[in-house]
Amino acid sequence: MSKMKVALMTANRKIAFTERPVPEASAGEVLVKLEYVGVCGSDLHYFESGRIGDFIVKPPFVLGHEASGTVVSVGPGVTHLKEGDRVALEPGKTCGRCEFCRTGRYNLCPDVIFFATPPVDGVFQEYIAHEADLCFKLPEEVSTMEGALIEPLAVGFHAAQQAGATVGQSAVVFGAGCIGLVTVLALKARGVSDICMVDIVKNRLKVAEKLGATPINAAEADVLAAAAEHTGGKGFDLAFETAGAEASTLNAVGVVKKGATIVLIGYGKTGYMNLPVSMMIDKELSIKTIFRYRHVYPAAIAAVASHVINVKDIVTNEFAFDDLQNALDSCIDDKDSIVKAVIKI
Repeated sequence: MSKMKVALMTANRKIAFTERPVPEASAGEVLVKLEYVGVCGSDLHYFESGRIGDFIVKPPFVLGHEASGTVVSVGPGVTHLKEGDRVALEPGKTCGRCEFCRTGRYNLCPDVIFFATPPVDGVFQEYIAHEADLCFKLPEEVSTMEGALIEPLAVGFHAAQQAGATVGQSAVVFGAGCIGLVTVLALKARGVSDICMVDIVKNRLKVAEKLGATPINAAEADVLAAAAEHTGGKGFDLAFETAGAEASTLNAVGVVKKGATIVLIGYGKTGYMNLPVSMMIDKELSIKTIFRYRHVYPAAIAAVASHVINVKDIVTNEFAFDDLQNALDSCIDDKDSIVKAVIKI
């Protein structure tokens, strides 16, 4: 049986390569030759500290869940994909039987099997056999690098949908990391053109500005004053918090108008915050949260294919698979300049 290269996390901040047999596509699956895998913040958390909350890495472990590639073989029962099709992979296989799956909220399935969420291995490897229904064909206009970015883009799309974002609204996004940037793209795709981005890292704000957001540097300006000036004192219709920080969540409450919607996306270090509940009540705010995404991939792929948004603009660095150790180290040690990295497998 042929072998493939696999990158293993053998300890905190340690990558070693090994060989494993190339998997075979079972019934309902396709075998995909991976071409690009994005580096997610969760990969970096696991790589650096070995855990995220109750999810603890037990090495050796394979990181990576933002994937795209080309179908090389098709398992029994698969009719909508064929050899040679390029696909973006949705990384979570759900049970299909629980109340959440049955009501269409499959992202809340308690028994989901998700790439690179311990103990499930991820996709920093050359091949993967995956559920065909979770592999979405890419049109000619969409490259496999863009295909790997559909996964984080789906998070932004789900957040914008939860907010009910629409033409004519104003929005502010806190945190110019990958998820903040794809939230900007998702808002643009839904017709929101007046978008501000708040962060303290100049390079990240430059990327946000390239995407069409007005930057607000929280290290240099009073965020509440800058927001009031931008909105003419009205406040924003929508706010999205992607950093999981108490300070930016407090600012989100302060900069929105009465009746606005705030969507919380980012995970904080402690999971707890002190919030101005009285102000939230006085403003009659709608506070929403998101967990991953659901039913989003086709719309996100269509938005990229039609050039409504350019998801490639969020990528600042590309690394070779053999250089994965350096790639992950660099993403941790040089957060100011590396906004979004992808790995070419």
